[in-house]
Amino acid sequence: MKDYSLFLVRVALLSFQGTWKYYTWMAILCVFCLVGLRAYSWQFVEGLSTTGLTNQVSWGVYIANFTFLVGVAAAAVMLVIPAYVYKKDHMNKVVIFGELMAISVIVMCLLFVTVDLGRPERFHHMIPPFGILNWPLSILSWDVIVLNGYLLLNMHICGYLLYNQYLGRKPTRMFYIPFIFIAIAWAISIHTVTAFLYVGLAGRPYWNNPIVAPRFLASAFTAGPALLIIAFQIIRKSTSYWIGNEPIFTLRMIMTVSMIINVFLLGCEIFTEFYAATVHVASASYLYFGLEGYHGLVGWIWTAIFLDFLGLGLLMTPLSRDINWLNIACFVSFIGIWIEKGMGLIIPGFVPSPLGQVVEYLPTVSETLICLGIWAFGALLYSWMLKIAIPIMDGSLRRPVPPSTV
Repeated sequence: MKDYSLFLVRVALLSFQGTWKYYTWMAILCVFCLVGLRAYSWQFVEGLSTTGLTNQVSWGVYIANFTFLVGVAAAAVMLVIPAYVYKKDHMNKVVIFGELMAISVIVMCLLFVTVDLGRPERFHHMIPPFGILNWPLSILSWDVIVLNGYLLLNMHICGYLLYNQYLGRKPTRMFYIPFIFIAIAWAISIHTVTAFLYVGLAGRPYWNNPIVAPRFLASAFTAGPALLIIAFQIIRKSTSYWIGNEPIFTLRMIMTVSMIINVFLLGCEIFTEFYAATVHVASASYLYFGLEGYHGLVGWIWTAIFLDFLGLGLLMTPLSRDINWLNIACFVSFIGIWIEKGMGLIIPGFVPSPLGQVVEYLPTVSETLICLGIWAFGALLYSWMLKIAIPIMDGSLRRPVPPSTV
């Protein structure tokens, strides 16, 4: 059997081997995936009427999760830059985990876009060259290209490096180093283009703000490292692969700087909206204080702001040098940014409508179950990739050495 075929067979067999904790974890995730799939099958039959979306608010929690997760995927570059640009040896041991997370998160992004489509069978129009892609005029076409391109880049880099590690062969630099540096620029582009999707909609003044793109990046480089810090600790506690504190505290430093910038840009945005108090302040007023008796998002955004400042306070004090306090800082920062970039960004762009209508949005049970299913699928995919990657990286999964001939 050829090396590649044998590799695939061994990977397939390894996928079903593990302790009772591994089986339990994967089974729980599969149950959530199936529940989400059942909810989506109902939406597929009945249409988007099963959601809380309306003609006035046509984007909801699906696009909110999509926007947030694009940033998490882009944050993998925060491992790549220290490892390959600044030659930090302690980051080389974990950079592959960031790229694997980027793969699983981009798949989740594509799934959130798919479930948001009223006619999912037309999804092929977003995949060049199979559909009619209005490129280069459509910003959405640029977003499709950068997301799929980033997915392919990370799949190539991870696959090539892991396969060579399995063979016990030193990888050829020209086959992965150029792609790594392309991926650095590409990571910035995926969240920038996503920001331009909103900024370019002239009929939605709440999004017509030049700081949306830099604020997207600042929040991404906080939420992504926060998730990686938690993932690294789970990996070192539940597997044989040891990850030291150096990568974790390097990401803590990146998180601290990014959260400072994120909070500063949030303050700039609030000042711009409310100081002049033009007619375009209506969306921001609805978000922060309510509008015409409607207060659906007020609790969401002030919770997000509280969590952002709590996370920043913990990160800037010596408390976060303790791993337990750092975990709390990561958790509250992650949730705060999820709310801020989700319910606090997408929904206010539609309220009030261009005709002045105030129509509130709240996710339905069906939407919530579909979202949980996609998040579970992302965790399932990442867990499976770790199950394969860690034995290769620690040397327990290697190409069999052929017996020497006498």
